Amino acid sequence: AFVPASDNIKRLAQLDISSSTVRQIVEQQGRTLVTLLRKGQAGPDFTSKDCTNSMVIVGSDGVMVPMVTEDQKRKRRQTEAKKRIKENRKSTARAARPRKGSDGEYKEFKLVTFYDEDKSHQYVAGTSGNHEVAGRMMRQIGRQVELSQAQIKYSVSDGAPWILNQLNTQLPMLNDNVLDFYHLRDNVTKTSHALFGQDSQEAVSWKAKMMETVKTQGSLVMLDRLGEYITGVPDDGGQTELQELRDYIAKRISMTDYPSFIQQGYDIGSGPTESFCGCLTKRLKGAGMRWDKDNAEAVMALAGLYSSHLWNKYWNINNVAA
Repeated sequence: AFVPASDNIKRLAQLDISSSTVRQIVEQQGRTLVTLLRKGQAGPDFTSKDCTNSMVIVGSDGVMVPMVTEDQKRKRRQTEAKKRIKENRKSTARAARPRKGSDGEYKEFKLVTFYDEDKSHQYVAGTSGNHEVAGRMMRQIGRQVELSQAQIKYSVSDGAPWILNQLNTQLPMLNDNVLDFYHLRDNVTKTSHALFGQDSQEAVSWKAKMMETVKTQGSLVMLDRLGEYITGVPDDGGQTELQELRDYIAKRISMTDYPSFIQQGYDIGSGPTESFCGCLTKRLKGAGMRWDKDNAEAVMALAGLYSSHLWNKYWNINNVAA
């Protein structure tokens, strides 16, 4: 938080900087970093040649970030105006049209991750832009890490259509696109509850059986197993969920060839990307926190820099340039 940061600066450096000034400095530095990232600068400090076993794994995901709405901004301005009148002081805000608030309480930001087998090399970046912006980010980072030169290159994701479309469009050199095994498990769990009741022993056993089938024999065999249940399940006994699961898997056959993926030494879980989602939004999702979109993207850029192990290198370069 900016208040403790202000206190720490005063205690350690004997500099009296208000929390609001600290916030402005952080957001400005973050916006500068965002500009550099869009220009292809401040990118990864490794290429596929540096990666363990010349393996590069790509991930992507969407995260929800709390925004300041127009109504909240209006109420803040009214509260601040009443406070100024009571304290008999003038406004310090610049004479300009007030910034508009968001049209919704949350906006989806998108993350793109690149890392190697043992996570000794990793890079993550986020954007407030749409799926096409995220796709261009994939292509830019892929070029920077020389993805096409990697001996093994694949993605692991939750299989969202926008992610798969961008991977196929922007990174066609990938050997495979893998559906996160645990995301599939969540869908199987939902179906097992509809069929047998939540947390029943039958549901637990059925889920384990299906996941073992897809892991050792593949999704085509799993689809065949699921088909055996369709005719024996009443309309109100989970048939809708069962059909939805079959359709979900049928659209992702190539992404669920787990026996082949495991044989090739692939990761079948998107844990690193999920972890990055938490790291890049931790500062944005604190209690009561609300953001303007550009400021949220700025703070996320700084968090991405730190999570990519580029923090010291970035600031050292800036200090030399200064």
